[in-house]
Amino acid sequence: MDPTLVATLAAAMLAAAFLYAAVGHGGASAYIAAMALAGVAPAEMRPMALMLNVVVSSLATYKFWRTGHFRWGLFWPFTAASIPMAYVGGAIVLPGAAYKVLVGLVLVYAAWQLWWSARAGEQPRPGRLLSVPLAMIIGAALGVLSGLTGVGGGIFLSPLLLLAGWAGTKQTSAVVAPFILLNSLAALAAGLARNPAPAPDYALWLVVAVLIGGWAGAEYGSRRFANPLLRQILAVVLGIAGGKMVLV
Repeated sequence: MDPTLVATLAAAMLAAAFLYAAVGHGGASAYIAAMALAGVAPAEMRPMALMLNVVVSSLATYKFWRTGHFRWGLFWPFTAASIPMAYVGGAIVLPGAAYKVLVGLVLVYAAWQLWWSARAGEQPRPGRLLSVPLAMIIGAALGVLSGLTGVGGGIFLSPLLLLAGWAGTKQTSAVVAPFILLNSLAALAAGLARNPAPAPDYALWLVVAVLIGGWAGAEYGSRRFANPLLRQILAVVLGIAGGKMVLV
């Protein structure tokens, strides 16, 4: 890949990692969007996004766990069902066209979710009783989707936790970060078991970029919340990238 393009991609991913880690996410949807706009082959996009997701969600997990907002009772029902299904999804290889359409739709949804969260603000919600069987069904579905697309599932779980009133914003971030981490690890392991191809030569630069952005974002977000304007800007980028993958 051209060095200028690598530098541009790394800069975009650093910014995305900061924003996503600030709310406890790994950022895979933004990484996929950036790679789609850069013309990266679909076969490289899923493992690369999962690898970067693991890096950033690990940082977010550590930072948000230290704040004391993590809730085991909210975490385990979703995650227990999602991990094996993420492995199953990660072992499935979709045809290139089908993968692009599915991921494009996920990116469009992610754009809407980011735009909605920026407009809704960070209002705390009262805690409601979580149905464990329902949480496990949802977790299983999110696990499959995570493995198939290369996202960690946080863009779906976060709004669900907030809208259902199962958690407030800080608790959501503290639960979603390890959920993303474990799903990404499971999907990445399945992909490597199927095709243990080495990472592309530019991968190291992207890892360094998301390490810097993810650490700063998780440090910032575990104490404050990301600027809504930044979310709206990223939502526009995700929407453009998602539309490009669906329509082109």
